[in-house]
Amino acid sequence: MMDPLSPLRRIALGALFVALGILIPVMFHAVGLGSVFLPMHIPILMCGFFCGPAVGFTVGFVTPLLSAVFTGMPPLMPPVAQGMMLELATYGLVTALLYQRTKLGVYPVLILAMGAGRLVYGLLGFSLLPLFGLQKIHPLFPLTYGLLRGIPGVVIQLLLIPTVVSLMERSPHVLFVKTRRTMS
Repeated sequence: MMDPLSPLRRIALGALFVALGILIPVMFHAVGLGSVFLPMHIPILMCGFFCGPAVGFTVGFVTPLLSAVFTGMPPLMPPVAQGMMLELATYGLVTALLYQRTKLGVYPVLILAMGAGRLVYGLLGFSLLPLFGLQKIHPLFPLTYGLLRGIPGVVIQLLLIPTVVSLMERSPHVLFVKTRRTMS
């Protein structure tokens, strides 16, 4: 039997999360709810819990780019996809680092990772807005607008992700994920 922490298994699971990060948003964007329910964020955050920092960062970085190329969402211009690449890469990295290297629970890790990703996205947005002729925008706008619009998605993430992580960690049949249970 393969080592549950093998790089090949982490990469394969990461590829699954990339696919989910592209396919799930297609369903939400079909009915105009992509920016409200933040469907791409869920697979990336899950990847951070299960695949480790390198795969979490990589999956978070490439998923918005591949989704933009294959589906047109998020758009490359204005640079929404580029901002999401950095935001979601931060989600994957911070989730994995905090969960695997601290004693924090799932909820604090999730909240801190979401805050870090939103901060990166907000700082990037704040620095790019003047390039598009929007000098009079308040510095907090890029941070707060997306968060306020995405409150339903944040609630779903806070309900769904801890439940799935807990179930996966408790299951004796799941050997392909890297969580605290499989770390030594």
